[in-house]
Amino acid sequence: MSVSIVQKYNVPGPRYTSYPTVPYWEEENFHLEDWKRTLLQSFKESNNTEGISLYIHLPFCESLCTFCGCNKRITKRHEVEDPYITAVIKEWKLYCDLFPRKPIIKEIHLGGGTPTFFSPENLERLINGIFQYATKAEEHEFSFEGHPNNTTKQHLQKLYDLGFRRVSFGVQDYASNVQEAIHRIQPFHNVAKVTFWAKEIGYTSIGHDLIFGLPFQTLSDVKDTIDKTKSLFPDRLAFYSYAHVPWIKGNGQRGFKDEDLPKDDEKRKLYEEGKKQLAQNGYHEIGMDHFALENDSMYTSFKEGKLHRNFMGYTASKTQLMIGLGVSSISDSWYSFAQNEKTIEDYYTHLADNQLPIFRGHVLTSEDLIIRRHILNLMCQFTTSWKDKTLDFPELTSVLTSLEEMREDGLLTIQDETITVTEKGKPFVRNICMAFDLRLIRKAPETKLFSMTI
Repeated sequence: MSVSIVQKYNVPGPRYTSYPTVPYWEEENFHLEDWKRTLLQSFKESNNTEGISLYIHLPFCESLCTFCGCNKRITKRHEVEDPYITAVIKEWKLYCDLFPRKPIIKEIHLGGGTPTFFSPENLERLINGIFQYATKAEEHEFSFEGHPNNTTKQHLQKLYDLGFRRVSFGVQDYASNVQEAIHRIQPFHNVAKVTFWAKEIGYTSIGHDLIFGLPFQTLSDVKDTIDKTKSLFPDRLAFYSYAHVPWIKGNGQRGFKDEDLPKDDEKRKLYEEGKKQLAQNGYHEIGMDHFALENDSMYTSFKEGKLHRNFMGYTASKTQLMIGLGVSSISDSWYSFAQNEKTIEDYYTHLADNQLPIFRGHVLTSEDLIIRRHILNLMCQFTTSWKDKTLDFPELTSVLTSLEEMREDGLLTIQDETITVTEKGKPFVRNICMAFDLRLIRKAPETKLFSMTI
């Protein structure tokens, strides 16, 4: 890939876990009653047919990883576990009190923070507390993020017994100097141990999360990390581009300088090498930054056109309604978004008053809903079409005009009222989506909001 193409398109841009993206929410026009109204509309439309998804944010970590941009609370005091789980279960009950009947849960994802900061017994209390007020869909997918340094066999067995069949382990990179820079000292032995335990217990989808573009990371580091990874043969892999966003309040991204990060074509070479090695070992590219073996549900979902993307990232199946529980979690009723309070103290205060702990949100307009469909199609299937006239919109002509240069650069094709991302264009899918992002086009950011697209 030529240097000029990488430099040309390496601009700040969203990762599109939602549209509109959070900085473009119309918070001033949002009220809690809007969220409740669209929540119930979506529940009535989808609960009996596809069920709902739960994302549960477990924010505590024992130490700070300096590559992380997530909402977290650093502490070694494990007495924080019990009140937090009590609060999450209370939040869930407040939702269930609104529903006309018992919800059917199709997906649960435990994210963080570090979910395995919590003891197996407290995680069991959490999941049992959720199912006091809900039933399990026949075909469900429950997953969690495990930290290889503190995930025990007891964690894995307990969550398996509760219905979890998918686990993803955060690996990032195995080079010692990279691990020191990001404050994540994690020997290969620890990752191998938890991976083998998960296989032995019976998990059907084991994932490893890798990152390229980390401080001091070299091409040989990426090769070595993927060599070690393929020896463990996880079912799926996330191979993320490091999102450097040190300006975000509360972010842990420090301890290294900007000049310590690989840039532009150098960074892209890390991805291309990793992608080549993964392909040689039977991993298929799925959406953006994800790879899976043919036996994995994500590969099947991609091939069948059912892959979905939301605030949890890529999921193997779509649910119209996703509820986020816990501090800073974002919920999605398809018609609106709602985000919980970002501090644990404010989160607890709302719940003490028997109020949903929501502090901002956005109600999607009819235009938002159309653009959202196009961006989801591009992110999940690398193609979108307006043959269905419900996906046509007045600005489509100007969008197609803005994509002409990308078409000339070989990143996409446009024919038969359909855009298809080429193999060359897959690394630039965020840029292609930006051409559809009417809110971004109408009001360019005046400050730093997004990480670089490459």
